[in-house]
Amino acid sequence: MKRRSLAGIGAGAGAALFTLSACGEDSGGDGNGGGGDGYVIGFSQVGAESAWRTANSKSVQDAAAADDRITELKFDDGQQDQEKQIAAVRSFINQAVDAIVIAPVVETGWTDVLTEASDAGIPVVLADRGVEAADEDLYVTRLGSDFEAEGRSAGEWAATTFATTPDFKILELTGTTGSAPANDRKAGFFAVLDEKGVAYTLVDSQTGNFTAEEGKATMETFITTHGLDGIQLLYAHNDEMGLGAIQAIEESGKAPGTDIQIIIVDGSKAGFQAGVDGKVNYIVECNPAFGEQLMDVVVDVIEGGSPEKFTPVEEGVFGPDQFEAELPNRQF
Repeated sequence: MKRRSLAGIGAGAGAALFTLSACGEDSGGDGNGGGGDGYVIGFSQVGAESAWRTANSKSVQDAAAADDRITELKFDDGQQDQEKQIAAVRSFINQAVDAIVIAPVVETGWTDVLTEASDAGIPVVLADRGVEAADEDLYVTRLGSDFEAEGRSAGEWAATTFATTPDFKILELTGTTGSAPANDRKAGFFAVLDEKGVAYTLVDSQTGNFTAEEGKATMETFITTHGLDGIQLLYAHNDEMGLGAIQAIEESGKAPGTDIQIIIVDGSKAGFQAGVDGKVNYIVECNPAFGEQLMDVVVDVIEGGSPEKFTPVEEGVFGPDQFEAELPNRQF
């Protein structure tokens, strides 16, 4: 097991860390059989706020368990709390892991702990989400989705769909405030509408924190405050919030997908089923199953490779004529 010097690193302490087996269950030991000369990787995951996130965690855990180059994956669930994530990263540093993977809950506030990892000689790879540009030199690469491109895909569909609708009205359910996907999906979407000169009104935009429960509650607030008459589009930054919003719309007596058109981002089985049922009009895919690709990138980084600063995962977009055929292919 390759270890690094801790010289110059202050003792930070910790989140409770545990190693997980490929099934995502606590094995009580090394996730890849224990012992051996392979690499030890620390992974600070955002949490388990959605089906997407659960699928992403499983993909990474399964890939690490199957990779002979990796002795142990130390997995920590940050529970959508940046302080928990920072504590976990400091614990990984103190344990002298060979590399650290972070899926950061928000973009800002990482400078100190990333500097500590850099000073310890431990490379950091970002998975899925990114951090602010000022910290770019403190991590090696980010593997994940191009969130701005996802937003632009949603914007292209909206611009085409409502091209002849004068001043069409939008409600937006954003992700966790300050997170990279929330920032970039919003920016990309509205950039396209502005570039194409589409007349629109953003009636309201509030976070649903990427959960079905908060998506439903926020949609209920939208309905109470604004009503749905005259609202043409709901843009939800992930499936979970969109599905929660659909429930609120139905409970208000309106028909989701008909009385108000809906865009969601992720592409879960439940999201596609809502599309098949006519309750969703457009799906932008965000692919969680990049565990094998992540392991390849991490090992390459540990062994001195210099990957591009950003490596995108493959993703698609889907309309009503594709929902039924694509549904069986969904992995989460």
